[in-house]
Amino acid sequence: SARTLRGRRNRMPNPGEETPASDCSDPESVPCRPRKARQGQESHDGDVPSLCPPQLPMSSPPRVLSMAELLETAQEVSKMTIAHEIVVNRDFKLQEVNFSPNSLESRVKETLHKAFWDSLKEQLSASPPDYTHVIQLLQEIKENILSLLLPRHSRLRNQIEEALDMELIRQEAEHGALDIPNLTMYILGTMAMLCAPVRDEEVQRLRGVTDPVQLLREIFRVLDLMKMDMVNFTIQSLRPHLQDHSIQYEQKKFQELLVKLPNSLDHTTEWLHKAAAEVSASSLSSPSHPEVHGSPAPLLLGAVSRSSATASPMSVLNQGYMNLLRWEPRIEKYPETLLMDQVRLQEIQLQVNQLTIIAAVLLVSSSVCGSTLFSSPGFVDRLKRVTKALLEGLPHTRFQAALLDISNQVHQEVSESLLQLGYPAFTSDKSASLKGQIRSIAEEDNAVRSVIEQRIHSFLSLHLSPSAQNSRSLPKGLAPIQEELLEVGHRFGSVIHHNRQVYGPYYLAILKKFSSQRQSQKQE
Repeated sequence: SARTLRGRRNRMPNPGEETPASDCSDPESVPCRPRKARQGQESHDGDVPSLCPPQLPMSSPPRVLSMAELLETAQEVSKMTIAHEIVVNRDFKLQEVNFSPNSLESRVKETLHKAFWDSLKEQLSASPPDYTHVIQLLQEIKENILSLLLPRHSRLRNQIEEALDMELIRQEAEHGALDIPNLTMYILGTMAMLCAPVRDEEVQRLRGVTDPVQLLREIFRVLDLMKMDMVNFTIQSLRPHLQDHSIQYEQKKFQELLVKLPNSLDHTTEWLHKAAAEVSASSLSSPSHPEVHGSPAPLLLGAVSRSSATASPMSVLNQGYMNLLRWEPRIEKYPETLLMDQVRLQEIQLQVNQLTIIAAVLLVSSSVCGSTLFSSPGFVDRLKRVTKALLEGLPHTRFQAALLDISNQVHQEVSESLLQLGYPAFTSDKSASLKGQIRSIAEEDNAVRSVIEQRIHSFLSLHLSPSAQNSRSLPKGLAPIQEELLEVGHRFGSVIHHNRQVYGPYYLAILKKFSSQRQSQKQE
């Protein structure tokens, strides 16, 4: 029979599973495992790559684009964003969209689907049955299955074409000889052969569905999942290639965008000008110990010329990157060159703010409770868990209310620990002092909070330069949050390093132009 199945040998891997090595000489075998990606050429000491300077647009009024140009630009930005996400986010994958059961989208979708499948049921129940829509569905199923095949699967493709010959199916339908159960059994067998192991149970369950309409509906649902698996497998396979070429690709696409939208670096220019002003002001006010807004000297990575008080491009860029950890989106516009990483950087900013509060609470508790209680087994971990749980998901604007609850919970933990260890309870004055000092951490100018924030930012600034990897010693008072801080530093450094590699030439061009303008103003 043309619909006889062959052995299960063309399965795709589970979502997120690496493809096992296979014999490349067999045209019907699964793809060979892609080789490990080559590491990109990193610049010396974290400098930007040695590329030709980009062509920055001249100052000009905003250009009005036609609708076609807008759509084309949006499509190019979308492609660039997806490629960037695949490279930067190793967990990136497509996922099934699940609307809320009571949402408008869910109700509309369910109503339309029910109307379609009810209509199909009526057509098949008619005498004689109307197979018009069934044939269309079988055609779509065939196309979906063929889309799951790789180019080398020519033999299997021919088998499917022969088994699901649409011309033959139409002739069978015209003569009332269409065998839907036999066709669906072949389809299920082919799906079982092609699907990832994680979908085996889904496909096997369909074999027990006897209603042909319900079975066709479920086949489409599972095929959608299989197509999503294939897309995610393709993303995983392409990632090494994209990592090798992502910098050149993003630069090329951004340059094309600049040609169409010459004002696409306005906010980036403002961001760098602000950073340059801060670095210059810091070097003038305190040449021997440069600080910027309470941030320590390592943030500038020693790139200020003391003789001329002229900041190097690297110091300005590092200051700009660190300013992202204090960004006020309601006041400042995000730099265009960082928009694709804005969500990631805002998550890092939120986590840094939370770690600042946690470390400050622990430092205050330590000074009030003393070393004896603070060194008791599990005490610090309990305070940390309580504080972290009460801050989870809260923006920094709600820290004041959260610290009210945190102070009460910390006091309760302290009281219970004192009781368990047989120590006298705190006096009312000491309890009030503990609660008051914790609640005062919400104040922006709180001394403890400022010190902790400065130390955290100092540590994170070291992740901006690959050359500082061996000097990332943890500042005093941050030991309880060491694990979280190292993870945040790694994420922050990875995002910044990729951004510097892609847009470094643009940043250098902007800063060079800005420096020339300042020199001209001084001469005048």
